[in-house]
Amino acid sequence: MPTYRIAPSLLSADFARLGEEARAVIEAGADWIHFDVMDNHYVPNLSFGPMVCQALRKHAVRADGSKVPIDVHLMVQPVDALAQAFADAGADLISFHPEASLHVDRTLQLIRAAGCKAGLVYNPGASIDALEWVIDKVDHVLVMSVNPGFGGQSFIDAALRKIERLRRVIDASGRDIPLQVDGGIKVDNIRRVADAGADTFVAGSAIFGQKDYRQVIGAMRAELARA
Repeated sequence: MPTYRIAPSLLSADFARLGEEARAVIEAGADWIHFDVMDNHYVPNLSFGPMVCQALRKHAVRADGSKVPIDVHLMVQPVDALAQAFADAGADLISFHPEASLHVDRTLQLIRAAGCKAGLVYNPGASIDALEWVIDKVDHVLVMSVNPGFGGQSFIDAALRKIERLRRVIDASGRDIPLQVDGGIKVDNIRRVADAGADTFVAGSAIFGQKDYRQVIGAMRAELARA
């Protein structure tokens, strides 16, 4: 069975209590903390900057003191300067949309040179063809199952076919590359998304919209454990 990871998205958390919210979902069993960065340019919304990431770094720890990865998804254009800023702010993984970078290979190298894992993000209508040429520098791949820019959207079923195709590409590469999915992930569809080949699940309103974070993360894990 694959190693499954659940990454609650702080975009759906209470912004006035981000540190508390991060600690709460970690205590409830989160594997990563997903941090959506929007610039009101590449997407029509504005969210967090590097200073917020830096402030959260001390909260993203488990009870035993071990660090929980902060997974930064850059919905920005241009990419490079902000990628460096988030690396300096304590991010562990940084992903970006290929079409937002003038030189995808160079941006991947920049992120890795800064000490972070580098990822590519694919929108619902985006081609994945470029992945073939840079997969040796890609540490994780993120499939958007909604259009980027807003939380609370419904899952786009066509994303399942993209996940299946990406799983084949990743497996053929022989590299251990996590395949994330972000958008509309809930208890009632997470098993279907896993069956398509995903192993890492970003969930926002499905977790932060509930009173008991542990209960909903536990329910997601129960679905993932089903044969």
